[in-house]
Amino acid sequence: DDFHYERGLVDYVEYLNKIRKAEVVNDDIIEVESEDTERHISLELAMQWTTSYTENVFTFANTINTHEGGTHEEGFRAALTTLINKYARSNNLLKEKDDNLTGEDIREGLTAVISVKLSEPQFEGQTKTKLGNTEAKAFVQKIVGDQLTDWLDRNPGQAKRVITKAIDAATARLAARKARETARRKSVFESFSMPEKLKDCTSKDPSISEIFLVEGDSAGGSAVSGRDP
Repeated sequence: DDFHYERGLVDYVEYLNKIRKAEVVNDDIIEVESEDTERHISLELAMQWTTSYTENVFTFANTINTHEGGTHEEGFRAALTTLINKYARSNNLLKEKDDNLTGEDIREGLTAVISVKLSEPQFEGQTKTKLGNTEAKAFVQKIVGDQLTDWLDRNPGQAKRVITKAIDAATARLAARKARETARRKSVFESFSMPEKLKDCTSKDPSISEIFLVEGDSAGGSAVSGRDP
């Protein structure tokens, strides 16, 4: 099969989302391009969020598929995480009391293709498919930061949908963690049989939790019924 994309990576991202049958979050595919002729490095990037729960990020260096990632992907991730959190706070989408969104929250549902070209690429990893050039990280991080900032400012409606998607991912992550902690706590106390007179605490906060040893019942009832609920 021959693949030809007239709009380059933009068409490629559109194709990837089409075969995934993914509903898009931001209507426009974000395109980032830049070249530094003095340092002989260039960047092409296309990205779009979907309602999927997994990220699909593909990276290339000098047209070689760097499926182990590398410095170009590190620069992209760093810029994306910093910028989305900054934008979310400056536009009151994240409140002061809220924790920052994690990189995983932000990249949930993201489809992105990153392609860099360098004069002297350095490949690492077991299969030599991981980019090691340090200059690639700084270059990608700066260009993505600058051009994505511009896109967010020019497209506030789409930007809000992207960040709402990330906030929903963070909410689900925290809820899942709480459920796991509750399940672990429950399994600990179900793993052994507690004496009838030994009562577990009801609070989940360890700083105020106590274990009450009930020695016996009085005429007024048990110590359990006598203490504060």
